Amino acid sequence: MLEFDEENARRLVAVYTTPDVVDQRRAIRAVLALQPGEHVLDIGSGPGLLATEMAEEVGADGRVHGIDPSDSMLEIARHSETPVDYGLGDALTLPFADEEFDVAVSTQVYEYVDDIEGALAEARRVLRPGGRLLVLDTDWDSIVWHSSDRERMARVLSAWNEHLADPYLPRRLPALMRAAGLEPADAAIIPILNVGADRNTYSAGMLGLLAEYVAGRGGITADEATAWADDLRSLGDDYFFSINRYVFVATRS
Repeated sequence: MLEFDEENARRLVAVYTTPDVVDQRRAIRAVLALQPGEHVLDIGSGPGLLATEMAEEVGADGRVHGIDPSDSMLEIARHSETPVDYGLGDALTLPFADEEFDVAVSTQVYEYVDDIEGALAEARRVLRPGGRLLVLDTDWDSIVWHSSDRERMARVLSAWNEHLADPYLPRRLPALMRAAGLEPADAAIIPILNVGADRNTYSAGMLGLLAEYVAGRGGITADEATAWADDLRSLGDDYFFSINRYVFVATRS
């Protein structure tokens, strides 16, 4: 698993503020269509960017709680001026009473969780009857990343998958939700497409973090990981990256 220490947390914040991820949060909020006064739980709230935006939508009569297992992420989130309440916690042990929330949101979190059934059961527990859960995760089979060495790219991506409990979770989520007593009501794709040299993109921001993680894994040496990243940065106008995030909304029965 990735360790979200202070350095990595701040690097991820830079990625989360790229136009790609700003657009992703906008799309999530459009799907959710939050109403004033709703109570919302952000499971794995990270630096709090989505939680803050949701707090603006539910207004003064609403409430947003964010939980995260990373002290570094919580420290960043708490330094922002926001009405969100943050606390330490994880998807398998939500520190809240039964039927406390109208909405629960989990973005890029469940693919890290070994016990996805337990996580969905916890989300259902804290939702009120008729409450809705939004889950966004990536199916890493959807990635297209141009490289001058396709064989090396395949090995790098295979090593990168080791940081996830399930790199292909979205294809299983509808059935898992139904089994947990959550009825899928909506589904959508949020694509990320980066074409040409631009440092202010999701994939450019992830390059260094990814190269550091794969070094020493899956037969990838540190020199090879560096050469992989340098190759991508050298592509200029030929740079190409695409991936799909999958969004599911389910209601509690």
